[in-house]
Amino acid sequence: MALSKLERRQRIKHRIRKIVSGNATKPRLSVFRSNKEINAQLIDDNTGTTLVTASSRDKKVASKGTKIEVATLVGKALAEKAIKAGIETVAFDRNGYLYHGRVKALADSAREAGLKF
Repeated sequence: MALSKLERRQRIKHRIRKIVSGNATKPRLSVFRSNKEINAQLIDDNTGTTLVTASSRDKKVASKGTKIEVATLVGKALAEKAIKAGIETVAFDRNGYLYHGRVKALADSAREAGLKF
């Protein structure tokens, strides 16, 4: 029996999360992508807290061009907030999404703005 799109993503997500984990010095950069928006957050899995977050719903980023351009702005905003908070290296968690399109644009812009993965 074929898996649905959501079941397939959940399976990939669990496979990734077995390997990728974040802590206070190297948090996990988790990406969530919906049809309209994109969110990214830095998570300390030891304490279960979100350290930094950025979203396409933020006033600085909202509705400025195509979805890929918005994802680029979100990645840049996240990296700036992270560096201000003293975080330079992260573990990237694509959350079961393909490393392509908006997810790739977000990751590339975060790297360009100074985050190391």
